[in-house]
Order: sequence, then C-alpha cells, then structure tokens
Amino acid sequence: MKYDIVVLTDHKHAYPNKIDDYTKNVIVEDALIANALGKLGLKVIRLAWSDPFFDWSSTKAILFRTTWDYFDDFPKFSDWLNTVSKVTTLINSEALIRWNIDKHYLLDLQKNGVHITETLFIEAGTTKSLEDLHTETGWEETVLKPCVSGAARHTYKLTVENRANHEGVYMALIANEAMMLQPFQRRIVSEGEVSMMVFNGQFTHAILKKAKSGDFRVQDDFGGSVHNYTPTETEIEFAEKTVRACKELPLYARVDIFNDNNSKIALAELELVEPELWFRNHPEAALILAEAIKEKLSSS
Repeated sequence: MKYDIVVLTDHKHAYPNKIDDYTKNVIVEDALIANALGKLGLKVIRLAWSDPFFDWSSTKAILFRTTWDYFDDFPKFSDWLNTVSKVTTLINSEALIRWNIDKHYLLDLQKNGVHITETLFIEAGTTKSLEDLHTETGWEETVLKPCVSGAARHTYKLTVENRANHEGVYMALIANEAMMLQPFQRRIVSEGEVSMMVFNGQFTHAILKKAKSGDFRVQDDFGGSVHNYTPTETEIEFAEKTVRACKELPLYARVDIFNDNNSKIALAELELVEPELWFRNHPEAALILAEAIKEKLSSS
C-alpha cells in the first residue's frame, strides 16, 4: 500500500508495553498531527523509524515526531537516515536534521545574529580536565552536556564542590564525543524556560517549562512542570528570527528561550528533529503544520 506520509516515532511508543500518562501524551500528540493530515486528504501511517519491514520508498514523505531513542544507537539511525533520504522526502530535511542533531549548530546561529548563552565546545579527544576548563573560563557553576544528546542525557550541574566527582564520567565521555560547557543559568531555575512553536516560519503557541524544586532540568522526565504561556512580542520576534537564521526554513521548529544571567533573551536550543510540540495545548497548530506539509508535497 502507498502512503502520503509516515508519522515517525520510536519502537517504545509504536508498541508500548503500558499506557502511562507519558505514553498517552505521545500517542495523543502523534494522533493530532496524523488526524490533521488525514483531514486534508493525505493517507497516513504511524511507524517506528526502526521498523524492519516497511518499504520507505512507498511513502511520499516522512514526518519526524517522537523518535526519542535515536541517540541511543546513533550510528544505526544515521545509516537509516542516509538510506531513506534517497527514496523519500524527509520533514524536516536530512540536511536540517543532521545540522541540528549536533549542538555545534548554535555557533552557526550565533554568526547569524541569534543570541546564545556563553558556550565552550570541548572536542572529542581533548586531554583537558574539568578543573582545567573551569580555570580557563573562570566559571564557577556550570552545566556540562554532550553535543549530541536528548532528554538531558549526561547533563550535569557542576560546582566547585562536586566538580572532581564528575572527572571520571567526563573523561569517559570526551574520549568518544564532543561536549559543551556553559555557565549555570540561574533564571532558568527561578523563571523557567519558554518553548516557542514555529511552523513554516509562523509562531503559533508557547509553553513554559519549570524545574521541580531542587532540580535544574525543566524536562518532564525529571519532574518538570508545563504551563500555558503568553509570550511577548519581543519573544515572538526572537523565535521567528531564530528560525529564519537556519540554512533553510524548517516546516516545524521549537525554539527554547530563557532570560540569561544578564537578563537578555537567549536561545537554549533550537529543536528541528523530534521536539515535543504540545499540539494538545493548541490543536490548531497541527492543522497549520499539516497544511504546510501538503503544500510541500504538492510542489515537490
């Protein structure tokens, strides 16, 4: 059977062992965009990217949604991405996905006028210790994380007191992958982080993510909470400017912003691969994305 579009997830969410609240949200999110595409007359199927049986050339396009395990076996995912990009259209494009997977993309956006927080990129194979890096930067409280990651994998808050305790895991990681070090942003803890959804260049809605008491990670995986949020015009302009600063305009994007230690709006991350988009908070946005996808398929 031929399909117009595959809504892409991962194995765990394609074949869940149990339907907890977290999994239910994933299913609802994917269903909202699948139904919006269906209402426009497109034939849709939802599959895991690792599905071994599906003929990927039988669909016109693949929409990346909840592929939240790709970094667990990145070489396999990368090979799959290379293969399917030759036989169908990827949304977002393979070029955007590969660019966005590695957080070095922040440097490209910075060159295009997007304000990011101070960031030290530590390339794989370096022999400098955490103590060396903190001495060089003069930063006391920092956050360390991999350049290719998701769901706060190996994300650590470092202080003068605990830094030495993380040298071992840091040295094991840096031997094989690039890392990034940033000054700890106090306002993310006190004010939260805002996620701005932008489809085909158009802002639609925003949510505010707040860390639980005693934590610094805003992801709900770690007990963070989500709140409806009405952004300022300045925040909307920042989000849309960030999307326009990409090498090509993405059909979907989540622009995560916060007020930095200097009270200036800064980009935390630009998510173009598999961001949660909170369609359930603003269902109209699913139709906006669906219409952009249909237009893209019609013109390709």
